[in-house]
Order: sequence, then structure tokens, then C-alpha cells
Amino acid sequence: MIFRQLFETETSTYSYLLGCQRTNRALLIDPVVSEIDQYLQLLQDLDLKLIYTLETHVHADHVTAAGQLRKQIGSKSVVHRDAGAMCADLLVTDGVTLQVGDLDLEVRHTPGHTGGCVSYVMADRVFTGDALLINGSGRTDFQQGDAGLLYDSITRKLFSLPPDTLVYPGHDYQGNTVSTIKQEIAKNSRLGGGKTREEFIAIMQDLKLAYPKFIDKALPANQSCGLAVEQK
Repeated sequence: MIFRQLFETETSTYSYLLGCQRTNRALLIDPVVSEIDQYLQLLQDLDLKLIYTLETHVHADHVTAAGQLRKQIGSKSVVHRDAGAMCADLLVTDGVTLQVGDLDLEVRHTPGHTGGCVSYVMADRVFTGDALLINGSGRTDFQQGDAGLLYDSITRKLFSLPPDTLVYPGHDYQGNTVSTIKQEIAKNSRLGGGKTREEFIAIMQDLKLAYPKFIDKALPANQSCGLAVEQK
């Protein structure tokens, strides 16, 4: 497998390029519109054809590149059916398997940060978006957020994975790049060490986070796959 972890600095967003070496087919998880030139150059350098762009949810902090990549190179966009982005080519549900060449990714519905959040599970790793972060979790105070539901999603759908499963999040603000399920179960500051559902809800209610800086622009843009609303 060809694997690249890509980082967009303004919003501390991780995107992931995965490619099948046998077929030269590829997918991008959570692409950011400002980084399109980098993606296109990387695809060319690695001789890869982009088949899918996969969203972990409809983002409130950056605009997706899914729509622009579809227009430019014909890739298909993928979101959960509850995400609120009916512009997508594939609306997936829990348990669906996506295949790109020899790469298989299982969709796990992990709502709580938003109603349409998913994680993408492979044999040795999981892409958790904004549900499970390294030593943290996504906020739950907007976009159908629900702290109790997020706790259930993480503990039942993610902490049930093998302990050595690699955790690749949608963001990190401390320079971390990867964790493991074992590490997050033991040490995650919001969920680790056996914290109860009630304890997690109390932690989330006490965060007092600022209003998302880019939400008023990003949310409507991402509901149209990153394309301007007036282009509909």
C-alpha cells in the first residue's frame, strides 16, 4: 500500500492518501480545497488514479476538495447518508465496505461529534475523523453533537478494535501523528482509564469552547461538496 499523511496548517487538518500498488488506484480521506494542487502533484508523482474522496463528516473548520476534484479528475465523493451532503456520489451506511484495488475500508458510523460522522477501518488502522482524536475527542456542542452518543460510538465501535490498531485522526494540534487503540483506552484524557459515560458527558459540557472560526463558510460549502452554493 502507498500511504501518505498530509497536513493542512491553518486548520491543523490531516488528510490521507492511500493507493493500491498493483492497480495504481487511490483514495483521499478528508481532502482540503486549499491543498488541491498538492494532491494533484502527488497523484502524478506516484502515478495514481484517484477513485474516491472519503469524508469522515461534513466539516465545520475547512472546505472539502471533493467537489473540485470530481470536476477536475472525475473522482467520486463519499459521505454517510446522515451527513447532510446529498451532493455526494455515494451515500454510505454502517458496515459498508469500500474497495479500491486491493484496499478494503469498512465504514463504521461513529456519530456524536456530528450526526453523520464515520470512521474508516482497515486491517491494521482506523481513520477516526473528529470522533476520536489523539488524547481527546471531537467537540459535541454543535452540528447535532451529542456527548453521550459520541461516548457510545467510541467505546463500542472504536475501542472494540484490536489494541494495536493504528489511530489516524482528522486533526491534531500538538504535533502528534498517530496513536493506537490501546493507548487511547489507557491514556485518552477524556475517555481513557475507564471513564464512565457520565464522566465524559460532564467533561464535554465543561469545555466552554469558542464558536468555530470557519463554520459559517465551511458548513454550507461542504453541504454542496465544497462547491459554491450559487453553482448548484
